[in-house]
Amino acid sequence: MLLTLVYRSHVSEHVQSASLEGLVAQASIKNEISGITGILLFDGTHFFQLLEGPEDAVDALYSTICRDRRHHNVVELMRDYAPSRRFGNVGMELFDLRKHHEDVVLQAVLDKGTSKYRLTYDDRALQFLCTFVQAREKENYLEILPSGSWSFIADEALKPEVEFIFPEMQDYSFAFQPIVDPLSKEIVSYEATLRGPDGGSPMGYFSQLSRTTIYEADLKSKKLAFALANKMGISNKTLCIKLLPMTLVMVPDAVEFLVQEITANGLVPEQIVVAITENGVITREDKFTAAMKQLKASGMRLAIDDFGAGSAGLLLLTQCQPDKIMIDRNIICDVHTSGPKQAVVQAIIRFCSSLEVSVIATGVEKPEEWMWLDAAGICNFQGELFATPRLNGAPVVAWPEVKQEYQLRDQTL
Repeated sequence: MLLTLVYRSHVSEHVQSASLEGLVAQASIKNEISGITGILLFDGTHFFQLLEGPEDAVDALYSTICRDRRHHNVVELMRDYAPSRRFGNVGMELFDLRKHHEDVVLQAVLDKGTSKYRLTYDDRALQFLCTFVQAREKENYLEILPSGSWSFIADEALKPEVEFIFPEMQDYSFAFQPIVDPLSKEIVSYEATLRGPDGGSPMGYFSQLSRTTIYEADLKSKKLAFALANKMGISNKTLCIKLLPMTLVMVPDAVEFLVQEITANGLVPEQIVVAITENGVITREDKFTAAMKQLKASGMRLAIDDFGAGSAGLLLLTQCQPDKIMIDRNIICDVHTSGPKQAVVQAIIRFCSSLEVSVIATGVEKPEEWMWLDAAGICNFQGELFATPRLNGAPVVAWPEVKQEYQLRDQTL
């Protein structure tokens, strides 16, 4: 299968421009053997390369490219398949944008096209190339430090307390995970996620219940979440609880029950954020809308969880007017290497900024993910990079500290 792969990267400081021609000459020989076409653009700071050829060969080459220390911040922009080559000749060709006018470069690339109609009018690969040559997206080139530039230090002041015991724990428990502002070293909220008594998944717990009792069990379980939050002493922090979207519709007086249990456990409704999942099925939209109004009128706030995982996120955003959205972990995973994911996250940030909706990145596990998201404008994060969920209590948080040898470089990026 014929694959076209496009990526962008940042040249490493030790690489001399004069060495690029030798690099390209070697790459051209290897590409010809593998049946790969390579078009490499360089603007003095960034590389842009289009690779085209058999899928296995291109993937193998790209894997090698990602490990090459002559560049960093490698971002895959496009992966596309076609019945025939966009560019007919195998090998490698370098276009140094510092030496040629953009029109000359674009025409030279067009002249190498196998199908000039596709390349001239609506070809995505060419559009990426034009955007790079014309420097139309440079403000979105977010540069980050290497993953090894940070240490993550456990906060000794946040040692876990003795695990609390409540009667309800024989049926279910809650895992607590903080939402943090890493650079301020501040816990802004705790999220309480329903689990089985031994820490199993929520679906494992719900699977034991009849269909008619799931929603009531979902609601009533939050009594334990509030009790645990009270024992933990969350002070003025918020507590995020997850509800199935239809729980507020199917259980009579659900909001009143939540307010009663919040107050009974020494909390106030303004501390509680109710997160509904985007991929949950919502019917009876009129009753759901009324429940959302009642929820907000009580003082509680609303979040959309797993944003981007389902098909209803944008519609929910317009219907519910949430206070927060929590971007789905599958979008966050390896966002620092994926052009499509970066574009989605940047779009989310832009429209949430317009609506004054706070954005939380969930499932952050790698320093590079956090660094890119922070550079993009997100301040609040949740994930095992900072704290592993803990059953029935608050976990220890690890705060980032930049290593001394990278402090100066960090100031220049």
